[in-house]
Amino acid sequence: MSTFHFLWPLTGGLLIGLSAALYLLLDGRIAGISGLTASALGWTGAGISALGIGFLGGLLAGAAFAFAYLRHTNLTVTSSPALLVVGGLLVGYGTRLGSGCTSGHGVCGLGRLSPRSIVATFTFMIVAAITVYVSRHVIGSWS
Repeated sequence: MSTFHFLWPLTGGLLIGLSAALYLLLDGRIAGISGLTASALGWTGAGISALGIGFLGGLLAGAAFAFAYLRHTNLTVTSSPALLVVGGLLVGYGTRLGSGCTSGHGVCGLGRLSPRSIVATFTFMIVAAITVYVSRHVIGSWS
């Protein structure tokens, strides 16, 4: 492992923060991915948003670039496409239920000290910790 292994996550975090700040300054809106996806697909009632499409296109292009650049790693998310689909549907349902996603609440809402976002982000983190514990120590011990 390289001495500078922290640079990828640091750079990614800085770019996420910069893009969220620019989106707020230039368009006056919160850069939550669930909201941007809804606006890019025309699900908000205001028509299809070119800015939403551009933002999502940048996310997809960045992911494609990272995948191509980091292709030599042995990263496996899951071997089950059905599990990915079910997980995606659950995340989508949760973002609608929680009126936003981790990027909207965690990145933008915490920066604005939104009480609703503080509660939502705390909830995300607690549920994530419980999920990791159960999957590693409860379910993992069964196999």
